[in-house]
Amino acid sequence: MYAWSLYIIPPIILIVGFALITATVKILREYERAVVFTLGRFEKVKGPGLVLLLPFIQEMVRVDLRIQVIEIPTQDVISHDNVSMKVDAVLYFNVVNPERAIIQVQNYRPATNMLAQTTLRAVLGQHELDEMLSERKKLSADVQSIIDTQTETWGIKVSNVEIRTVELTDNMVKAIAKQAEAERDRRAKIIHAEAEFQASQTLVDAARVLSGIPAAMQLRYLQTLAEIGAEQNSTIIFPMPIDIIKPFLELLDKAGKAPRGNGVVREPVAMEFPARA
Repeated sequence: MYAWSLYIIPPIILIVGFALITATVKILREYERAVVFTLGRFEKVKGPGLVLLLPFIQEMVRVDLRIQVIEIPTQDVISHDNVSMKVDAVLYFNVVNPERAIIQVQNYRPATNMLAQTTLRAVLGQHELDEMLSERKKLSADVQSIIDTQTETWGIKVSNVEIRTVELTDNMVKAIAKQAEAERDRRAKIIHAEAEFQASQTLVDAARVLSGIPAAMQLRYLQTLAEIGAEQNSTIIFPMPIDIIKPFLELLDKAGKAPRGNGVVREPVAMEFPARA
């Protein structure tokens, strides 16, 4: 009996000793902290490095201080203008107060996730679809600010929230495409109207200049005739302006040979230009 006990007791001592050492000595990494409780009451936050605990009297909870990422699952959101869509996002946070993160909330990671989901739906529901599509960064900042304010009492710092996807129904996508096409047509018509206005304004200015200088009008008329004659035509009939032959009429008046008002000056004059090869 004595010999049997010699074989059993040493392994038991080793097992008990190993268990005591494991419960007493803890090693924490640089990004970890230990929230230590003595007989269930909070004592202090320890770490990083070597942490010694009183076996069966003290216990600790590890807390990771690194930035953690939570994928907010797809949420059904109805915008302020009654457009249904699906939105998902990504949330970045880290623990800044290990004591609060363990004592103030049962499990800070799921709690932060649920809070982010409800806040995302509430914030996006206050805005119209155009704002969600064009001001996504601003809405993300609003969601981040609201979540960070509420998680501050938990010792959680929300550093960023990114709205990742805004998924619309097929009918809504077609409606947006039609709206964009109509907007492009509107801009094209406005640009065309502005071009017509500028062209007409330029013509008015040119007419004002030509009307002030009769010789310039005659030169422009002769230039037009030259351009017409350059075409593949053999005979051109056009009215002769009274301004061109007015000097000759004045000479006839002076000589006492001026024709009557219904003279040949109003009849069309035919001019023939040789056809070009």
